[in-house]
Amino acid sequence: MLKIRNYIKVKSVAEAYELNQKKTACVLGGMVWLKMGNRNVSTAIDLSGLGLDTISETEEEFVIGCMTSLRDLEVNPALDAFSHGAVRESLRHIVGVQFRNCATVGGSIYGRYGFSDVLTMFLAMDTWVELYQGGIIPLAEFASMKKDRDILVNIIVKKTPVFCSYISQRNSETDFPVLTCAASLIGEDAVTVIGARPGRAMIVEDTRGIMKGFKEMTKKQREAAIRSFAEYAAQKVPVGGNMRASAEYRKLLVKVLTRRAWEAVGGMKNEY
Repeated sequence: MLKIRNYIKVKSVAEAYELNQKKTACVLGGMVWLKMGNRNVSTAIDLSGLGLDTISETEEEFVIGCMTSLRDLEVNPALDAFSHGAVRESLRHIVGVQFRNCATVGGSIYGRYGFSDVLTMFLAMDTWVELYQGGIIPLAEFASMKKDRDILVNIIVKKTPVFCSYISQRNSETDFPVLTCAASLIGEDAVTVIGARPGRAMIVEDTRGIMKGFKEMTKKQREAAIRSFAEYAAQKVPVGGNMRASAEYRKLLVKVLTRRAWEAVGGMKNEY
């Protein structure tokens, strides 16, 4: 059971940061996961009055407030167009519309959950996070950090030209994913992200340069590169077993989903 002693709706991020320095304090997101745990919270910190629930767009980037709901991300036409539908696809399986109306992107990213579709998707774009004390850093760096007492303020998606695809495997439509995969071309770079391993999402480093120059490849070259990289990813990505799938099954899924995701990117009608 979740027990909260004090509840404070803060008037600034600075106030939230100061209150959050106590180990028993907790910043509230949508509370969809928090309320399911057993925890004693001395001070619950509510950011909902700070106007951090919006998505703003400039010529260079999208700035997504930490309190923005997953549903707002899902139905945002600009993000949908920019990601070629991948952002919507990454969100539409998460429990249900009512749940996505409550869950926040800040809670999803800050939690660095091993089952997170959201973290997998945003790692596949040129994404940065704005921390109150830590400043603006790449999401990939943030995802590998240990949790601290800083406040996640905004998620920033740079409008670096991107062609991406998202795919997940689930035992049932709204269940946690068995495995997630996002593939993207960010400028000239081929990026592959595997999540729900069941550990937190990770970028698959292409140390062999298999996907290098993917844009300029012929159709046959792309097909060969995709097959080769899918095999490589299956060997490279550490996976484990849990109640939803065995490690052996996840290893097979890494290969299959990586291939399918890159086939989708390679077959996009948009000209590179």
